[in-house]
Amino acid sequence: QVQLVESGGGLVQAGGSLRLSCAASGRYAMGWFRQAPGKEREFVSGISKNGDAAVYADSVKGRFTISRDDAKNALYLQMNSLKLDDTAVYYCAARPTSSRDSVYTGGSLYDYWGQGTQVTVSS
Repeated sequence: QVQLVESGGGLVQAGGSLRLSCAASGRYAMGWFRQAPGKEREFVSGISKNGDAAVYADSVKGRFTISRDDAKNALYLQMNSLKLDDTAVYYCAARPTSSRDSVYTGGSLYDYWGQGTQVTVSS
């Protein structure tokens, strides 16, 4: 059973930064998603199993950076220049795959999910 545990969320002022972490057992293609109140869950960023490929939603491109440290079984999301619209619960997700360099953007493609961590951006 894959267990994913997010951490690092919190309250931050607009323009500030946060780094989210996800403790993951095993090596998978990974992704970050978020869900704001009253909105559907949306893709934020994904990274391939070998870490060589990453994809970002247009709304976060240039501000967020996804990375992974397989020695620590960890996934990260560095979030800079945070905006009010970034307020959401952020989830990490894992997809078992034989592909080393594929990135997955659809939530339905992921098999395992963390419990989420709240990010609140204030003005």
